Amino acid sequence: MYAEVAIPVHVHQTFTYALPDNLAAEAQPGARVLVTFNKQLLTGYIVALHATLAEAGLAEDEYEVKVVAELFDAEPPVTPELLELTRWIAEYYFAPWGEAIKACLPAGINSEAETFASITEAGRACLRDASPRALLSSKMQALALIAEHPAINARELAREWSRSRATAILRELERAGAVTISRKLQSAAVRTKRRQAVKLLRKTPIGNERAPNAQQQRVIDILAAAAEPMLVTELADSADVASSVIRTLERRGVVEIFAQDVRRDPLAHLPDERAEEFTLTGKQSAALDSITSQIEAGSYAAFLLHGLTGSGKTEVYMRAMRETLRRGKTALMMVPEISLTPMFARRLKAHFGSAIAILHSSLSDGERLDEWNRIRRGEARVCIGARSAVFAPLSDLGLIVVDEEHEASYKQEESPRYHARDTAIVRAARAGAVIVLGSATPSMESYHNAQTGKFRYLKLDERIGGRALAEVQMVDMREVFARHGKQQIFSDEMREAIAENFARGEQTMVLLNRRGFSSYVLCRSCGHTSRCPHCDVALTFHKIEARIICHYCAHQERVPRACPQCAGPYLYFVGEGTEQIETLLRDSFTGMRIARLDRDTTRRRGAFEHLLGAFAAGELDLLVGTQMIAKGHDFPNVTLVCVISVDAGLAIPDFRSAERTFQLLTQVAGRAGRGDRAGRVLIQSYHTEHYALELARAQVYEEFYKREIHFRREMHYPPFVSLINLIVRHREYNRAAEMAAELAARLRAFDRSGAVRVLGPAPAPLGRLKGEHRLQILVKTRQRKRAREALDSALSAMRESGVDLRQIAVEVDPVSLM
Repeated sequence: MYAEVAIPVHVHQTFTYALPDNLAAEAQPGARVLVTFNKQLLTGYIVALHATLAEAGLAEDEYEVKVVAELFDAEPPVTPELLELTRWIAEYYFAPWGEAIKACLPAGINSEAETFASITEAGRACLRDASPRALLSSKMQALALIAEHPAINARELAREWSRSRATAILRELERAGAVTISRKLQSAAVRTKRRQAVKLLRKTPIGNERAPNAQQQRVIDILAAAAEPMLVTELADSADVASSVIRTLERRGVVEIFAQDVRRDPLAHLPDERAEEFTLTGKQSAALDSITSQIEAGSYAAFLLHGLTGSGKTEVYMRAMRETLRRGKTALMMVPEISLTPMFARRLKAHFGSAIAILHSSLSDGERLDEWNRIRRGEARVCIGARSAVFAPLSDLGLIVVDEEHEASYKQEESPRYHARDTAIVRAARAGAVIVLGSATPSMESYHNAQTGKFRYLKLDERIGGRALAEVQMVDMREVFARHGKQQIFSDEMREAIAENFARGEQTMVLLNRRGFSSYVLCRSCGHTSRCPHCDVALTFHKIEARIICHYCAHQERVPRACPQCAGPYLYFVGEGTEQIETLLRDSFTGMRIARLDRDTTRRRGAFEHLLGAFAAGELDLLVGTQMIAKGHDFPNVTLVCVISVDAGLAIPDFRSAERTFQLLTQVAGRAGRGDRAGRVLIQSYHTEHYALELARAQVYEEFYKREIHFRREMHYPPFVSLINLIVRHREYNRAAEMAAELAARLRAFDRSGAVRVLGPAPAPLGRLKGEHRLQILVKTRQRKRAREALDSALSAMRESGVDLRQIAVEVDPVSLM
């Protein structure tokens, strides 16, 4: 028996391994195996089984087939449905199948092999005989470090040098006989949590033993009253006894102590609440009827639920999920931001109780594993989560809801570069399930699909309770500059509005989509700007940390006291971020309770929920934040939303910049006036005449779509063409330029049909990131198949010419061209 194995490395093929007789009987597609690959022990995934090599497409006498070292699973963790879904991801997004499979499993469950190096006698002699100059080389320094340990983990060497450099050094030393290399299998980083539990067997000791004493009797009484076994620690605390008392009862045959799986419940801290029942509006009922009729039919259908902010989309989701469960099927709800998960989880828990599971990256690895196992066992029939929840192992899937479907955060930035919304559509189609894409500002592609009949269109065009949309006012900062004679962060109109809102006891949200205190540090003497040594970006000043930080690679430096270039003392902190806005507002409004919500303030576990909970409870008067505050939140007492500036977003060199700006402004405007009082929105800009801002002020999506779709059609952008963005990366610019030129030439040469337009290569807008120069090639086509064939051929030719394909990032359907 032979196993076809996908390995999570950057190789676009599977590999065939022989299965020993003792493993062949239990091996199934979807199971994890330990295999040798490129002199390493790696976890791979069986994707097919073959009786012979010929069946696997290999000649019997041409290959030396390696043997599977270990089979991890009698019951495969990857279901047949998810195996096929990951195969589609690998093919559509040009991703290695093994990486796609790894992405669909909980982090930390794979056993990995660690590499260890030990010095030999020849290596010690080499060190003794080396000249002082030779000892300065990387190879000899590594050998000296290895000599200090009986066996050193290769990760220790990677801390001194890069991972690739450390691997190369070890290979050189091994070839020279200076070290021996061994590999040891490490157990999985995360596993099911087990604790000692105790259950009552009988109320009296066996035989003629003496009666229980007072402490023992308390233990017996508490266990007798308990409906289920108790943890030993909990029982000891409840009975106020030492654990030795319980063990004595075990020896006397009264109780049994055993190991019990313990669930790490991420929702345990949420109070039990009763689900609120709302009366649906006519349009909500009509939308729900359309969705549930398709759920009843048990066949695939895709709906675009286009609803104004505050129109009640969430209630439609909840009732559709309830109907799905009533019919014996499961439901998946996806949200774009982790910050939205607690809010929706609280509502879902009120509706569905313990049938809900939650999956997102802020859970601990253990919590994620436990939730994943509950879904897999069928204990949880409703799952809510962010992007990776699209891989939840739900069986009998009946409904998928993708809330805020337009959000760019549904696109994975690292390999496999899948789009969770589009992957969810494919999963629903293959499962015969219904998918609902919801948004107040649908993506151009989704709205176009609805207009052309690919999706069914449902519209909620009135707010719950007949509430009016917030009044939006534009503040022209050119006039503010003329009025004051210098640049202002807050206009007079915004200051007055914040003060009036506070005096009325109402809450305010302030948006600036840029974190940190100042954008960059500028020397007024010579013009020098502190920049990241690894990226082509300025370092952002963070006042609380007293650091200037790169937001791309996390490089940090102390804030300079003088210019690093001319030693001049006149340093100027240019631009503003959310940290500075918070500080200025605290200084201006001393009696106001103010907090900030951005990535810097929410790193600590639970910080998202704590801040949003405090704001919802009225413990804060004003919340400053980045785009995190713009999405999905429902705060009835928020009547004023202030947008400091959106001009930077409009200036981004990306064809989606106007669409993103319109969406962000419309979404944040929707946070105001969701209660009984009218809402107001102030937007400051130097470009108030831009159509994205004018139409966001009017909050008319259809007019924006008409303007934007004309631009997309004329300039050949999605949804009228498909895009593939290729980024070629290398530490040396000339080498990156050579590879990019070769790739572009090969693409043009292999496009024999003329259906593919190749633009570039050209330096990417972010020309250098994490120490690598980046050149960009943009492929436009109306025929995906032809583009795929040309790109497959070009990449194969590049590989054969010696190019490392890990230096070429392929992004299909990019949401950003940066």
